[in-house]
Amino acid sequence: MVREWFHPKAHALIKDLTSYISELKRRSPPREASPPSKKRKLANGNGYISQGGGPAAPILGNRRTAGCYYSAKEVSFQIPQRKKLTLELVPTSPDDESAGGLRGVNTEKQIEFGIAWRDIVPEKAVRQHNFVVFPKYANGVTPTPLTSPLPVSEQMLWMMPEQPPKTAMFGAHHEAQEGETYVTATMACLNEGLKQFGKRVVLPDEREFASAIVQSHRKGEKAFHVANHRGNKDGFLFFLSCGIVWGFKKPLAYFAFDTISSISYTSVLQRTFNLNITTISTTPRSSDTDASQEFEFGMLDQADFAGIDAYIKRHNLNDASMAAQRRAKKLNINPVEQKNGAVEGGGEDGEDGEGETELQKAEREMQDREDEEEEDYDPGSEGESEGEGGSSEEEEDGGGGGGGADGEEMDADEAEMLEDKA
Repeated sequence: MVREWFHPKAHALIKDLTSYISELKRRSPPREASPPSKKRKLANGNGYISQGGGPAAPILGNRRTAGCYYSAKEVSFQIPQRKKLTLELVPTSPDDESAGGLRGVNTEKQIEFGIAWRDIVPEKAVRQHNFVVFPKYANGVTPTPLTSPLPVSEQMLWMMPEQPPKTAMFGAHHEAQEGETYVTATMACLNEGLKQFGKRVVLPDEREFASAIVQSHRKGEKAFHVANHRGNKDGFLFFLSCGIVWGFKKPLAYFAFDTISSISYTSVLQRTFNLNITTISTTPRSSDTDASQEFEFGMLDQADFAGIDAYIKRHNLNDASMAAQRRAKKLNINPVEQKNGAVEGGGEDGEDGEGETELQKAEREMQDREDEEEEDYDPGSEGESEGEGGSSEEEEDGGGGGGGADGEEMDADEAEMLEDKA
């Protein structure tokens, strides 16, 4: 029954699977009884290291006993091991370039790890240049007009090193020059193609703008970029002779001078400030005429403020930092009321009573009642009723000689009253 259940071709398939599994077992190394140790160990003391029982690689050309021209004991290493070792610097050998380098040696004079001199490469030792191409209707700022042909070309960005163009090939129109690099050769060929259209490659220029911040990796060179953030993307601003470029995160942006409506500074703090660029489309869409956009670049260093401000003034770009729309908004929180009932800073709403809350309305009515009571109260009314001294003085001042006769009559009356009392 079992033989009848199997398919006739199943025997060949099972045989192939069995052979495949046997071959895998034969090729794989035997499993260890204990888990492999994560600590690097020296295998047989021959200058090879291994981790977890795997294959090893030679260190410094397998010259474990090579003399060193510098050593320092009790040096705390963190990578690749957290351990105190002796740091040794080994000179190179004319026969083997991999023999020289630096290594870590333990107390038993065994090499734990090491790196050859030829394998130590500084990060970006050669300067790199970014080339950016902005096609027509793809500057990342103004919208594409509806009348433009489709599809619109995309932006391009690539990097070239300042090295001799060993892999470059030139046509008949260009001859390689002595001391030429990938950068200069690429620029010359690009200018050759753009010449008939009246265009050229634009480079950053110190006369236009140069950053005041010293580069930590190139202290003797000028920097032409300003680090900033556009939303959640970090990038760099370049202030060129033809406009402002932001890169190098997609999408790139190119602000030509004829597309910039105004530039303003916001959030000016002790160390940083924000730069806002308002643009107006020179090729508006049919449904969005004179459309304007605002691009905000944040966290610019205050050290570059003077250079950026001079660049803006040099090119007569409109500084809208003090424009009306930039003024702080009055939220009308806890307004100060005046005697006439108007709310200070409230404008027309305070005078007409519109837009007031119930609490503000009640306070205003109470203040009005108090003002009316103060107007009805006359502090001089009591003094006038008691003897009317004010009117008698006015009569004395303005009556002239008649005032003396009245005084004599009053003195006679007083004398008669004294006689009666006597």
